[in-house]
Amino acid sequence: MLASHLPTIRSQFHFVIVNGENAAGGFGLNRESFDAITRAGADCVTLGNHAWHHKEVFSLLDDRRVVRPVNLPIGTPGSGFQTFDVKGDSGALERITVVNALGRVFMEATHNPFLTMDELLSRDDLGSVFLDFHAEATSEKAAMGQYLAGRVAGVVGTHTHVATADTRLLRGGTAFQTDAGFTGPMDSVIGADPEGPILRFTTEMHSRFTVKDGPAELNGVIMHIEDGRAEFVERYHHEERA
Repeated sequence: MLASHLPTIRSQFHFVIVNGENAAGGFGLNRESFDAITRAGADCVTLGNHAWHHKEVFSLLDDRRVVRPVNLPIGTPGSGFQTFDVKGDSGALERITVVNALGRVFMEATHNPFLTMDELLSRDDLGSVFLDFHAEATSEKAAMGQYLAGRVAGVVGTHTHVATADTRLLRGGTAFQTDAGFTGPMDSVIGADPEGPILRFTTEMHSRFTVKDGPAELNGVIMHIEDGRAEFVERYHHEERA
């Protein structure tokens, strides 16, 4: 879906960030999925709680376009943020720093993402900061948006796969949406063939989840950022049915 649709709209944007957390068969990122995402037009690929699912990811972390969660222990391979110089319509360069962070509510323990962002934002060389907050709880994602309002250009949540309808500009010019939604099969249970999840919910027996085939949707968030502030934000949704 990304490979077929993103190239058709790519020229409208100066910079594209794709969360590749579930790109490799539903879990993590591998070389094949990374190459497909970047060929489609992504400038940066963020990760999440399944970052280490494929061993290939360790070789990908040498590529500065890959950003793993920032609030992991010191010494973890890769980088939790990357800074890019992006050419705008006027030809001037706009510096943007992409950060990926993990939430802690209903997820495995990591360093405090709020305090980690405080530490990161003490730097003065970041330019406009965008945070992909990979978290389960909507309350934690909403709290992060309010906590960083006026301090970063954008906070968009990922992980729960369902796009939320709370897209807005927070005080100080921070674009926010609780969850961007996913790119994947429409007639599914957050990407999986419904048979597996339904079996688990009805029998409490373990069942293997597989990615559903069929028509897909693409979800995202579009924002206009200038001089560290967001001036515009909206949801984006595209679907293709047979």
